[in-house]
Amino acid sequence: MKLSDFDYHLPEELIAQTPVEPRDHSRLLHLEKDSWNIQEWKFYDILDILWENDVLVLNKTKVINARLHGYIKNIEWEEKEVEIFLHKQIDDITWDCLVYPGKKLKPGKQVDFKLEKDGPVIMNWEIKDTSDSGRIVEFSKGWMEFMEIIEKLWEIPLPPYIKEKLENSDRYQTVFNEITGSVAAPTAGLHFTPELIKKLEDKWVKFEKVLLHVWLGTFKNVEVEDVTTHKMHSEYIEIEDDVAKRLNQYKSEWKRIISVGTTSIRVLESFTDETGLISSWSMDTQIFIYPWYKWKFVDAMFTNFHLPKSTLLMLISSFAGKQNIEKAYKYAVDNKFRFFSFGDAMFIE
Repeated sequence: MKLSDFDYHLPEELIAQTPVEPRDHSRLLHLEKDSWNIQEWKFYDILDILWENDVLVLNKTKVINARLHGYIKNIEWEEKEVEIFLHKQIDDITWDCLVYPGKKLKPGKQVDFKLEKDGPVIMNWEIKDTSDSGRIVEFSKGWMEFMEIIEKLWEIPLPPYIKEKLENSDRYQTVFNEITGSVAAPTAGLHFTPELIKKLEDKWVKFEKVLLHVWLGTFKNVEVEDVTTHKMHSEYIEIEDDVAKRLNQYKSEWKRIISVGTTSIRVLESFTDETGLISSWSMDTQIFIYPWYKWKFVDAMFTNFHLPKSTLLMLISSFAGKQNIEKAYKYAVDNKFRFFSFGDAMFIE
């Protein structure tokens, strides 16, 4: 299986730079994988697409303000601004980070955070070691105080293909977020509004929440032509015991398990054994889903449109069939759907 098999041409103007308002007015491409049928809707039309007692599985992660600015002193004792991008949490005060400029941020270097260049130091961090992605950074504040500081003062990160400034940072959060820890949003969930969720519940659609913290590895390029040799990034996942019990009950009653996004898929498929039973646990997952993967729990999915040659495109190709996805993506490009994080959605069943 070749990386080039998952390439496609995307005009740059189709990369969404801003979110649609209201959230649920984005377009929805509905793909029926068995019949190859494609229909076009608005996202709020899922009220007519979903069945009574369908089960939607949401990722309850919350994006942190992961782009941090600080100051270091050069050899002339002048203060210079530097940037650290939180990548993956290691423990309560330690993160694996991307840093800029890297040549000035070597192990042993201390960085001060201040509201302004000549202001007082509010927090500092020390570069402890190098890592595959950048630097291991230890912060001087514990988790709660650290989160309070960065929630108030630093920036929500946006993917590099989004060039425009986001005026309202809440638009890069789902309305059902609960637990802080991601550096990128589970974007398929961005289309839901509280009002739409309430209408679905009134229709007897059920909701369950799982957890996957999206770390920067999700944006890592596949660099090998033989995709089966790609080393998948890890992400923290969690399912609570009562959620696992209900999901197993729903499955035994032949209710459809519909994942909202590829992050929820990674949780569900990671925790399902070969008999089809899901368990409760917390761990890091490196699950890599690509064509010929044996699906164990997910029956349908909501997802956004993914980057060429990405592991997420491979995942949905595994679920729907590569030719189906090629057909759907050609339709989306020809009909000027909006792509990626702030783009339109797909429903695949």
